[in-house]
Amino acid sequence: MAGKFVLPELGEGVEQGDIVSISVSAGDVVEPGQSVVELETDKATVDVPFEEGGKITEVMVSVGDTVEIGAPLFSYESADGGDEAESEGNGDQEKEKKEKPETSESKGTGDGSGEESPDQASEEEDSEPETEDSDETVDDSESEPSKGDAEEDDAEPEESREGIIPAGPAARRVAREKGVDLAKVKGSGKRGRITVEDVESFAADSSKESSPAVSAAPVKMPDFTKFGEIEKEPFSNVRRATAKHLSLSWNTAPHVTQHDLVDVTSLESWRQRNLRAVEKAGGKLTVTAVIVKVVAEALKRFPKFNASIDMGQEEVILKKYVNIGIAVDTPRGLLVPVMRDVDRKSITDIAVEIGEISERARKGKTGLDELAGGCFTVTNLGGIGGHFFTPIINHPEVAILGVSRSRIEPVYRDGEFVPAEILPLSLSYDHRLIDGADAARFVKWISDVLENPMSMLL
Repeated sequence: MAGKFVLPELGEGVEQGDIVSISVSAGDVVEPGQSVVELETDKATVDVPFEEGGKITEVMVSVGDTVEIGAPLFSYESADGGDEAESEGNGDQEKEKKEKPETSESKGTGDGSGEESPDQASEEEDSEPETEDSDETVDDSESEPSKGDAEEDDAEPEESREGIIPAGPAARRVAREKGVDLAKVKGSGKRGRITVEDVESFAADSSKESSPAVSAAPVKMPDFTKFGEIEKEPFSNVRRATAKHLSLSWNTAPHVTQHDLVDVTSLESWRQRNLRAVEKAGGKLTVTAVIVKVVAEALKRFPKFNASIDMGQEEVILKKYVNIGIAVDTPRGLLVPVMRDVDRKSITDIAVEIGEISERARKGKTGLDELAGGCFTVTNLGGIGGHFFTPIINHPEVAILGVSRSRIEPVYRDGEFVPAEILPLSLSYDHRLIDGADAARFVKWISDVLENPMSMLL
């Protein structure tokens, strides 16, 4: 049975990706579950498996192509000759035969080729009622929109096209969570497709308490060539996602940053004494590992910081789990892989895991599931430099802790000045939920524990 393999849904918020490599060619027989394409999304590089398996008859994409979810990647012949091919071929013809009387025109394509004539495709669109999910398959399974699709789009105004709003599963899920009516959202994707960012922006605009969002219309740039030579570099997938995500966060949450200085002289001595023990376990005992553990305990004591705000429902979502994102600087841009259940892990476990997720992120091997589900983010620029900075909250979280480079400074203690290692901390928080006093208490608790590492055990 002939069919077309389309790009499946890869994860929440993933709408498209760039093809990095193709591991099959026409004539190859693919085993069920075998990886056929490596795809770089705005979140990670992932392998796309062909779950059904079969013989490849035509590869329909090339390395470097940008493809959307639902776009056809290749055609194939099912290995078992079954009826479950994801195509617009014989499977759809059989469905058509069951749903309407056979005519002389429809008999003309019953040669088992699996291909449809344009007239037949148009007849199917006119005769078959479509649900929201089936619309998704029709819109995205063609490499180019057909004439029938274009006529259908022109014939009906958007507000009357009930059941065929062009939005992917991820966008629909976010819309349900935020109580957004997709019929009122204007899509910015291809052919008016509604993306997750469109839904989140609409929800932010509709919130009476959120700050007004900036216009989605691009700002016209001056002609820089008047002043000298220039070079244009297109956004990478990661940079595009970062720009949209941080713009959404900045325009949704009123940011305030609380700064503090922490005396980590005792912590540094403790860290030096325990370096080898952690190295034997396969990790590196860094200040980041210690801070992540301390933050995990702080989130249990200050639940407002382990929360998200749903302005659509006007409620606070308090999380009973502790997942912490670690900002990692990679050649592709900033990624934030998430560590799960950090409160249940030792500092040694955390140190080992930070090394592993950072290495995977730098190599572009981070899985999509590793980039979701965070409660709080820690970003450390101390290895580069700087004294303080104002990190942007990682939406939909409500706070992020920035760590800068420590330095030796004189501290007045017991009647004299003594050298001490001072670590700058910068906590940015969402002022819609967290007040200044809350933030000060949160940072003070973290500072007290870092200044006396054993106090957390008490």
